[in-house]
Amino acid sequence: MASMLKSLKLLTDPTRLRLLLLLDAEALSVADLQELLGMGQSRISTQLSQLKAGGLVTDERSGKHNFYRSEMSRELCTLAKEAAKEVPEVEKDAAALRHLQDKRRDKTRAYFDSLAGRFGKDYVPGRSWKGLAEALLKVNNQGVVADLGAGEGTLAQMLARQAERVIAVDLSPKMVEFGRGLAAKHELTNLEYRLGDIEEPPLEDSSVDLAFLSQALHHAGSPEHALQQAFRILKPGGKLVVLDLLQHGFEEARELYADVWLGFGEGELAAMLDKAGFTEIETAVVDREPEPPNFQTLLAVARKPQK
Repeated sequence: MASMLKSLKLLTDPTRLRLLLLLDAEALSVADLQELLGMGQSRISTQLSQLKAGGLVTDERSGKHNFYRSEMSRELCTLAKEAAKEVPEVEKDAAALRHLQDKRRDKTRAYFDSLAGRFGKDYVPGRSWKGLAEALLKVNNQGVVADLGAGEGTLAQMLARQAERVIAVDLSPKMVEFGRGLAAKHELTNLEYRLGDIEEPPLEDSSVDLAFLSQALHHAGSPEHALQQAFRILKPGGKLVVLDLLQHGFEEARELYADVWLGFGEGELAAMLDKAGFTEIETAVVDREPEPPNFQTLLAVARKPQK
């Protein structure tokens, strides 16, 4: 009871309420929150400290930044949204967050547009044949496969050789156009390219047997939401394979490769998969690049439970 009372007391402050609603939508840094709310760092940090002490937010380090996310219960979140109707700034905050998300997507889209037709020629962190081979060893009897964040579709084309059908999804129009050209050139009639975001993939619920996220998750604004969407599109008993970067401190990756997150820890990725509803979760580090900054490739495999 004391914990609930404390939580309710924290919600009575309009600034803390605005922060909680933003962090419930997406993990954000103090710098992000400054941009969204137009407030000083000191004020935001003070309020975040109180929310963290009350158990309503958590934070984790990614490179030089701490990213905060809401830990409100479903019941408390409902109360917060009801209380927000009395705070006029909340609607503006939501619009500002959508603008920030659009800017991130535009940056990522522009980066991958520039790479169209050059994959295999340009360096892409964590993208190695060893990593792909380790991932493919974890799957068999492929039916309908979704390659989420497919790029021009190197992996999708490999999968199409043995799958019933492959749907490659990417947010870059140029990547999709180039991939379609390659599929036609190689007569891969079971390979379809769709324009879309890994956080809102254009696929029906329970429609695929296998989903891949290969070096795509660290580009998502909300990795948790991307994993939840992967869970949504998988059939009961379907499998998800994630290849991504192990957590690192190479801050320059944000500018060089349009990365939003600096990789993920094994435990962190496993926890996100568990929260999304997956079971039979396995993780392993399957490759390490010999040259600095020595990126390492993290492989995770998980299954959607049978109903």
